[in-house]
Amino acid sequence: MVFTPLRDSQGSTFGMAEIMNGIKGASAHRVNKALKRKGSVWQDESYDRVLRRDESIEDVVTYVCENLIRRGLVSNVDDYPWLWREWVEGWEETET
Repeated sequence: MVFTPLRDSQGSTFGMAEIMNGIKGASAHRVNKALKRKGSVWQDESYDRVLRRDESIEDVVTYVCENLIRRGLVSNVDDYPWLWREWVEGWEETET
């Protein structure tokens, strides 16, 4: 997942742990509900990092999307129904 954290009402950026806990908590609840079970869905740790200014967002998104092919989930990333990368086209950095 590649994303830009939002800011709270005081202008502070939401922390990675807070964001990931929200995503993991909500998705685990839905997975367990769909499978009619209880228990852990996600590992406790996640690999995360902030992009350096000299890194290309397009290259990072391409790498992440190609994981779908490397894992054998699809033969073409555009066939993955939950992929959304529309914003990458014409993306411009707005923060300095």
